Amino acid sequence: MNKTNYKLIIWDFDGVIADSEKVWIENRKIFFHDRLGVDWDFNEVNRLFGGQADKTKRETLATMGYPTDDQFWEDALAMDMAYMVQNGLEVMPGVLELIKSNKIKQCIATGGVLSKTLMKLEAIKFGNLIPEEHIFTVDLVKKGKPEPDLFLYAAKIMDEKPAQTVVIEDSIAGMTAGLKAGMTVVAFLGSKIYQNMAYIDKVKALGVNKICYDMAEVKAFLNI
Repeated sequence: MNKTNYKLIIWDFDGVIADSEKVWIENRKIFFHDRLGVDWDFNEVNRLFGGQADKTKRETLATMGYPTDDQFWEDALAMDMAYMVQNGLEVMPGVLELIKSNKIKQCIATGGVLSKTLMKLEAIKFGNLIPEEHIFTVDLVKKGKPEPDLFLYAAKIMDEKPAQTVVIEDSIAGMTAGLKAGMTVVAFLGSKIYQNMAYIDKVKALGVNKICYDMAEVKAFLNI
């Protein structure tokens, strides 16, 4: 499909709109060590849980023999909230210009819960650039990424077909979800945590054909 025929952009948030995936991975590394007694380093936590919603992380931990309860995840969320209050978040250079474009429909579909997502948008001072009704969070579907449910739901509400939708993702889980949804996936690897050949090879092995390292490349691809 010619890029000019795309009708909808679905943005992931963490690692794409903001360089925040690295923050949540570091937080989970610390939290899992303190609560579960595991000694996973940053790369291992990223490999096991990168791009997953907390409810998917919960399922993954359970299969590994680490059952957790609701309070565990409420405390994990509180840790992230406290980080944002103290430190804010780092917006990806160039993304603001793209989100301001009115040439194509845009929405956010993220593995975060709504309360955390709204706080993240406030932390990067994006205000109401994307209205709340165009923010789709993992609370809305049964299964989060790497399953396609969230992206398909977002496209349905935005009244666009998957084949005319572009997903901009940084994580393997998110890219897998986009491909399963039948959408065009752009791998955005602007965060330094992804700029290594091992990760790039994983992205290529998925069958993702477009890899961008900055928003200028994303803009050129989308022609907006």
